[in-house]
Amino acid sequence: MAKRPEFEFVKTQACRDARVGNCPEVATNVPGVVGIRDSENPDHVLTLSAEDWTTLSTAVKAGEYDLTN
Repeated sequence: MAKRPEFEFVKTQACRDARVGNCPEVATNVPGVVGIRDSENPDHVLTLSAEDWTTLSTAVKAGEYDLTN
């Protein structure tokens, strides 16, 4: 099994408040790879190509995955 890159994860501004529970954390410090994890389950990391991350983040910002609709 390949060794996982040393990701440097950050939380969104809203999740930096200690009153907020689990939050997504994103790492973009490894060239060509984006790591995503849940702050309450940090051992499980999903990796995407930079291109797939751009596609996903664009869709999220456009409301494509809005569960309230």
